[in-house]
Amino acid sequence: GDNVTNNVKTIRSIPLKLKGKGYPRDFYVRGEIYMPHAGFARLNEERKGRDEQAFANPRNAASGTLKLQNPAEVAKRPLECYLYAVLSEHLPHPTHFDNLQEAKQWGFRIPDHVKKVSDINEVFEFISHWDNARKDLPFDIDGVVIKVNDYKQQQKLGYTAKTPRWAISYKFKAEKASTVLESIDYQVGRTGAITPVANLQPVLLAGTTVKRASLHNQDQMEILDVRPADVVYVEKGGEIIPKIVGVDKSARKKESQPVNFAEHCPECGTNLVKISGEARHFCPNQTGCPPQIIGKLEHFVSRKAMDIGMAEATAAQLYKEGMVKDVGDFYYLKKEDLLKLERFADKSADNLVKSIENSMNVAFPRVLYALGIRFVGETVSKTLARAFKSMDNLSAATYDELIAVDEVGERIAQSVKDYFENERSVDIINKLKKAGVNMQIAPEEIPSDNGKLSGKTIVISGTFDNYSRTELKNLIEKNGARNAGSLSGSTDYLLAGSNAGPAKLNKAKELDVDVISEKDFENLIAG
Repeated sequence: GDNVTNNVKTIRSIPLKLKGKGYPRDFYVRGEIYMPHAGFARLNEERKGRDEQAFANPRNAASGTLKLQNPAEVAKRPLECYLYAVLSEHLPHPTHFDNLQEAKQWGFRIPDHVKKVSDINEVFEFISHWDNARKDLPFDIDGVVIKVNDYKQQQKLGYTAKTPRWAISYKFKAEKASTVLESIDYQVGRTGAITPVANLQPVLLAGTTVKRASLHNQDQMEILDVRPADVVYVEKGGEIIPKIVGVDKSARKKESQPVNFAEHCPECGTNLVKISGEARHFCPNQTGCPPQIIGKLEHFVSRKAMDIGMAEATAAQLYKEGMVKDVGDFYYLKKEDLLKLERFADKSADNLVKSIENSMNVAFPRVLYALGIRFVGETVSKTLARAFKSMDNLSAATYDELIAVDEVGERIAQSVKDYFENERSVDIINKLKKAGVNMQIAPEEIPSDNGKLSGKTIVISGTFDNYSRTELKNLIEKNGARNAGSLSGSTDYLLAGSNAGPAKLNKAKELDVDVISEKDFENLIAG
């Protein structure tokens, strides 16, 4: 979420101007910024010389550097970048590997270690080689990515909501360390989920000192049969998150007893519940449990929700100081209240008050998402907002009316019903209404139920004279159709503009999908 463009421009291995010729007019490159071992060691020596704390590992150093406010300071840090993908509808070659080699000629730094192979045996040979040779690299890696080379095959394989189906990562066996489990705590998340956490004797693992590790849930604790005073084996999942993977039972003391999972919330004392079919325990006291309240405050102000210019720590501080008890209280804060807080001056207080005022105009689906109702994420919030049009309608909806909405299942319907039947939730909604927060969907956000595009699926390709791609996507949704990223047998139209991708045009022909122009699209939505 941070804009790091000016910082990235200081990295010497990223070209500020393209070289050569043959590159498309519009394209994306993807890659990773990292810090080499030698530069990391030099940076830490310099920090020690200034009596500053050394960075724990190159990953933390690179991430921290990119968040610095001063690009001149970033330029002094030894950051490097490798690019590993080029994306455009107008690339010179039909394969991933050949376009990477082409991008090298345009000035991009492409890894020398990329290899094109022809069968699965060569894949395993490559993995085996780098599992041993990675220690000789001047930077850290935790695995190998295997990709399908041909773009047409990539397109056929497609994507899930989060990842491509044409690429997979093979993770090397993580470094493991043994230490003593001293005690087990229980943490409460924003949704009330209880996570058991192991407190460990500090141990060095993959460049950082590990003191705590997740035990996930009661089932995992029972599978491991983990107990206080046990000698346990710890790994970093994906080289990042510490987790306990085993117990040295030969070192266990005779008086050791199995752990009984917590029965009460460690924060508010409420009896925990375990919902059928779920692995975790929950604290049901959503409106009175401090970590849940703070989590909801932090979620409410986040970028994808109300986008209030407030750090999570500030939201927590406001709660701890008694200045807000729930998200509705944000809208009744005054500048003089904020000036009482540490690190707040006139300008920062003015900015925050203005940001809170601006958030009153946030679209209704995001307001709904911001409430933090369990199981109601961004997509479900849009679905519910479009189905019920306003907070009043949604709050009055019956279970049967909720479950009748497409994509809303039993868990979501019951969660929404429970939320609006809670007195504290009703108080919060009333505070937001009184403050002037947007409580209904705008007419332009409501998809047409009877338009010519109702129930259709459309793929966009190319550039257009009268609309940006975002504007077209909004029009498609407004007129009842669904946007898709790739063509399939269920696609109704390919909306093709100038420079539409040849691969998409060919596939549309293969699948007998209607190809329409910008003018055709305008005629469709005009009826």
